[in-house]
Amino acid sequence: MQDGMNPRSRQILETIIEDYISTAEPIGSSAIRSRHGLSLSPATIRNVMADLEEMGYLASPHTSAGRVPTEKAYRLYVDSLLAVRGIDRVEREEIRRRCSMAGKDVDGVFREISQMLSSVSHYMGIVAAPSFSSNVFRQMEFIRLGSRRILAILVSQSGSVQNRIIELEQDIPAEELLRMANYLNSILHGLTISQVKGRIVKEMESERIRYDDLLANALRLSQQALDDGDGEIFIEGQANILDLPEFADVGKMKEIFRAMEQKSQLLSLLDSCLKAPGVNIFIGSESHLNSMSGMSLITSTYVSGKNTLGVLGVIGPTRMGYGKVIPIVDYTARMLTRLLHVE
Repeated sequence: MQDGMNPRSRQILETIIEDYISTAEPIGSSAIRSRHGLSLSPATIRNVMADLEEMGYLASPHTSAGRVPTEKAYRLYVDSLLAVRGIDRVEREEIRRRCSMAGKDVDGVFREISQMLSSVSHYMGIVAAPSFSSNVFRQMEFIRLGSRRILAILVSQSGSVQNRIIELEQDIPAEELLRMANYLNSILHGLTISQVKGRIVKEMESERIRYDDLLANALRLSQQALDDGDGEIFIEGQANILDLPEFADVGKMKEIFRAMEQKSQLLSLLDSCLKAPGVNIFIGSESHLNSMSGMSLITSTYVSGKNTLGVLGVIGPTRMGYGKVIPIVDYTARMLTRLLHVE
């Protein structure tokens, strides 16, 4: 086998991983034999465990004769040993109930879903709202605030709204502002905001714009209105990991909470998930974030049509219950995609 293990070794490794996920205690050969009724002697199990340690799948804590899984072991487990379970009826109903727009704006929906992911998984729930450039353009409005000042309102299909006050070189009548908005809405509808920018540049280079001051002004105003901002991250459930034994160290907890507050590195990691649709799993150092040592992140993208809007997921210890959390994250992403769908 490519991983260098025979079926017996794989069975014992799987047993150790699942026991450690449940107990957070180093696993010894006697515990494996008694809990799972293996028809192997403790000496045989110890030899297999020694081989697994030599291959980098197990580690020996200094204070125990038992073994704990390594990141390499969790990666093998997730990729080839794990049996992902379905979502039970209660969890499915809670996810559906809380993936609702009723009485909430878009940010309220993202906050509610991060709270729900935390409560269902018992870890930290996270939702990265779309950066505005990944949104799909619905419409733009220009509202005259007074002489030489207008309010540009940019609305996306997901319901996000971006407002910007623009100072003008000369006053523009309200009826001309309406014509400008109608023109922009006709040529930009259905494009992502990043595509909108390219379309505006292309339109400004066209021959007819040179002879139509109103269209040229409309395009210039739209350029000023398109101001990118980083998508916000909603994180809930940090308290869920306070009682986990692997985070008893106060210094480690402070490091994790500081990373959650700063969010910039985490946002960069989540942005990389946008390029890989579907479920992604980062185990420990795979995230390349020092603050995520001992942590795993399971994410899934949510979309609108063919456009990936953002990412949601769960952060927990490397010994998290992957078989439970993966389907929760996947199902929630599909529910959010359905919620944000616009005909």
